[in-house]
Amino acid sequence: MKRVLSGIRANSDLTLGNYLGALKPWVELQPADAGSPHDTEYFFFIPTLHSLVGRPDPTELRTNTLSNAAWFIAAGLDPAKVTLYVQSQIPAHSELAWIFNNYVTMGELNRQTQFKDKSKKGGAEGQLVGMFTYPALMAADILLYDADEVPVGDDQTQHVELARDIAQRFNNLYGETFIIPKATKPVAGARVMNLQDPSRKMSKSDEDQSGNILLSDSPEVIRNKIKRAVTDSDNEVKAGESKQAITNLLDIYSAITGRKVSEIEAEYEGKGYGDFKSGLADAVVEHLEPIQKRHDELMNDSEQLLAILETGREKAAAIAEEKLSQVKSTLGLL
Repeated sequence: MKRVLSGIRANSDLTLGNYLGALKPWVELQPADAGSPHDTEYFFFIPTLHSLVGRPDPTELRTNTLSNAAWFIAAGLDPAKVTLYVQSQIPAHSELAWIFNNYVTMGELNRQTQFKDKSKKGGAEGQLVGMFTYPALMAADILLYDADEVPVGDDQTQHVELARDIAQRFNNLYGETFIIPKATKPVAGARVMNLQDPSRKMSKSDEDQSGNILLSDSPEVIRNKIKRAVTDSDNEVKAGESKQAITNLLDIYSAITGRKVSEIEAEYEGKGYGDFKSGLADAVVEHLEPIQKRHDELMNDSEQLLAILETGREKAAAIAEEKLSQVKSTLGLL
């Protein structure tokens, strides 16, 4: 049985980029019928321990964790078809991460892009150890479940590669213990860019959210953000390497509607950016409306949400604890 695993941090509200780059493709992956035979299991989780590198407010972290779970389900993930769980509710993640600290080098962690970027901005000496060892925990997240595939964005591919290296290193030393995972990417919407700066990815970690569409944004806010999105110097609705801004908007339009970029270009041929942005805003608002409604319903029924997460925790924990027990026995740990 093949296993697919991925997650989204609970450090703030999710963006349209999170939805198009992760949630929507995940929903399309899951089995059509919960009761029908299938050859792939899907595990989707909220990596709350990773959020601690930002020292979040405890109340906000709890709220964001539940909100993430609500967005997962509202977007279409069915708890009867996939396993949904919260990382911090399964201690095996932390324990295996500590073990993996002994199978990865300082040099490998130094080369991880996120730590390098943080170090350039604030100096390596001032960075938290958790940021430095972040990839070892991510490797544990993946390898605990013998994941075959890990759908991730471009910025996380390097972490999956390190998980592969750790797994191969461990297997070479002690015999076959871990499945070697591979990173996979969705076809559309894999990298949604910032509306004000299309050279940067749309990120929920940004202090300034004017260039990011949040899933919780009202229709009015969404329309205003799209209306104010930067465009290229000409007024032609056409994608191209030299037209980052309009290409990003076309990619969003395509991902949200399922239409080809060429079809959208043909529809707006001879029309200006104003008409195009209006059409894009209508499409985004219409698509998100039922998702936002379902999210709010779930957030108003926390008992139901927690029950769903507990069911997922039980299934995930059983698998994680069995793998951790195997690793500890292999290493001679009592």
